[in-house]
Amino acid sequence: MKIEPYILPGLFLIAPRRFGDDRGFFAETWSRRVLAGAGIDVDFVQDNHSLSRRTGTVRGLHFQSPPHAQAKLVRCGRGRLLDVAVDLRRGSPTFGKWAGAELSGENGLQLFIPAGFGHGFVTREPDTEIVYKCSDYYAPDCDGGIRWNDPDIGVDWGISEASGISDKDAGAPLLADFDTPFIWEDGK
Repeated sequence: MKIEPYILPGLFLIAPRRFGDDRGFFAETWSRRVLAGAGIDVDFVQDNHSLSRRTGTVRGLHFQSPPHAQAKLVRCGRGRLLDVAVDLRRGSPTFGKWAGAELSGENGLQLFIPAGFGHGFVTREPDTEIVYKCSDYYAPDCDGGIRWNDPDIGVDWGISEASGISDKDAGAPLLADFDTPFIWEDGK
């Protein structure tokens, strides 16, 4: 498994080794020991799986606030998507900056997103599935988001028009109106 820091402090791009033959492939997508050895010491407690039927479907930018903030390990099970993380940690030198990685069923890449980041994605193919591990359970009272098309963040989603924007995502606050509960601590 290849694990590398990715663009913003705290993000890691992970490339699991794939062993393939004419039947398909096998890959170890998560190992507590391997990730801890790379400095990602997270106890995942919940797995989520989402299907988006249409190309151009945008979901996000979501987070859970403390005391139920979530780190995520994200991968694409089928199809192709642009996965996006936005730094929401007050005092971070990259506060309000975003990074994106193309994840697909074919490339097998994963993105580790620590707590304190907003997370979203846009599908690049129909019937795209995203699968991700979370470090805390879903807590509706801690559920939040930042507007997916906030011009101050400027995510380049690579689409001319989004499809399937939920009312929740369309009505999320802009970063300028958001009092972040996340704090940049000790360079993390």
